[in-house]
Amino acid sequence: MATLIAPSNHSPQEDAEALRKSFEGWGTDENTIIAILGHRTVHQRQQIRRAYEEIYQEDLVKRLESEIKGDFEKAVYRWILEPADRDAILANVAIKSGKNYNVIVEIATINSPEELLAVRRAYLHRYKHSLEEDLAAHTTGPLRQLLVGLVTSFRYVGDEINPKLAQNEAEILHDAVKEKKSSYEEAIRVLTTRSKTQLVATFNRYREIHGGSISKKLVDEGSDDFEKALHTTIRSINDHFKYYEKVVRNAIKKVGTDEDALTRVVVSRAEKDLKTVSEVYYKRNSVLLEHAIAKEISGDYKKFLLTLLGKED
Repeated sequence: MATLIAPSNHSPQEDAEALRKSFEGWGTDENTIIAILGHRTVHQRQQIRRAYEEIYQEDLVKRLESEIKGDFEKAVYRWILEPADRDAILANVAIKSGKNYNVIVEIATINSPEELLAVRRAYLHRYKHSLEEDLAAHTTGPLRQLLVGLVTSFRYVGDEINPKLAQNEAEILHDAVKEKKSSYEEAIRVLTTRSKTQLVATFNRYREIHGGSISKKLVDEGSDDFEKALHTTIRSINDHFKYYEKVVRNAIKKVGTDEDALTRVVVSRAEKDLKTVSEVYYKRNSVLLEHAIAKEISGDYKKFLLTLLGKED
């Protein structure tokens, strides 16, 4: 379930005018920005952008970038974009930095096939070359195989399961992770082609046969980028709520909060399933997610994230 609280009726023109007023005078009225944008759906936000441009002949996104700063600005910027465009930017940043391929895996595995296709189109439109082209140019070996395979996949989304296939492919995955430096080609094939329902059945069969989760065998201090990406692939397909809970927990636990990761989860899931992620967080940590976040961040950034969480500071 979503955490976003938005009105069923709103006037894009009135919202645009209120935002314009918040930019005037000696200082920006950040509370108005939060009150409006933090309570609007993606469709409503796009209506406001269009209305603002029609009335003032100015791009609202660019104006916001000039009016607000820091983590608050980054969160508002990501929020106001259409989801596919947001994911395209996140993917590009991840590729260019070469540090966080988990973001690519998230986008490729947690989005529906249609959503992923929209991200690829948005990426092509924004950067004038394809997502898979950039991934191939910046990675090598099994990591390239896995990431390109994931972003170009168009999975079946039904509930049909083949138990015999789950049994066979549980053994394929077991053989692949038993010796970390062995060939992962077959594991990549399985993870990039099967439906999520089929893969969950395979992961469950693996657990029954081998007495533990496959993901626990993959990552240790010596793990490389490929093994980390493989681990993320399995976790995010198997249970993306638990996966996001861990992303948030790790972001908050760090010495110095990982604001990028925290913003990514709250902004991308507020209209989808952030309520479920919050419930998983509470069950795991016995602390409300909004309380955990409020302790770690401050100012307008804190107010904005709490608003997206359906909580007022």
